[in-house]
Amino acid sequence: MIYPELLTRYPLISDQVSVAELRVILRELEKAVTGGVEGDVVEFGCYSGTTSLFIRRLLDAYDDHRAFHAYDSFAGLPPKTLEDKNAAGLDFKAGELAVSKKQFLRNFERAKLQPPITHKAWFNELTDQDVPAEIGFAFLDGDFYESIQTSLELVWSRLTKDAVVLVHDYNRETLPGVAQSVTDFLQHYHLHPQLQVEANIGILRPAKVK
Repeated sequence: MIYPELLTRYPLISDQVSVAELRVILRELEKAVTGGVEGDVVEFGCYSGTTSLFIRRLLDAYDDHRAFHAYDSFAGLPPKTLEDKNAAGLDFKAGELAVSKKQFLRNFERAKLQPPITHKAWFNELTDQDVPAEIGFAFLDGDFYESIQTSLELVWSRLTKDAVVLVHDYNRETLPGVAQSVTDFLQHYHLHPQLQVEANIGILRPAKVK
């Protein structure tokens, strides 16, 4: 396993993802890479690039040249919907967590790493043409109900055999729309993937997607 060494060697550049969460993300990515899962890597919601940098480092460690796509508005969070309201307060307001695309790419330049194919758009502005035809690993960090719905709609039909989908903030009290969005999506399409939750990450393993 390479991912523990990466977590020891390199720092986190933001507080929006924890070491425990990164451990799960990188472990699942490494399993996909070493297990021969076909398809590209996608990340919906990349902020300043902490997770993105580690994804690139792991792919580089295995000399894995599959495409890596990152999607973000780079304009902060969108407005909440009713599903995102929580009893804990008014955390995460529209416009928060804004980081420019220029800053995101600069973080890759400083790390001397190749940046992902970077798409600047709100998720609901993306079309099928913006998403790879085959996806082997998807990390969804949209924070709100509609963002998770949209990203699931974009990636699910393109998942390859043994692909995995990771959803950040799955059990976060201040972001109730995330888990609700996953539940509603699966129920709407009568999908029954294996689902486990670890370190605030929802891990979806579709048994059969096509």
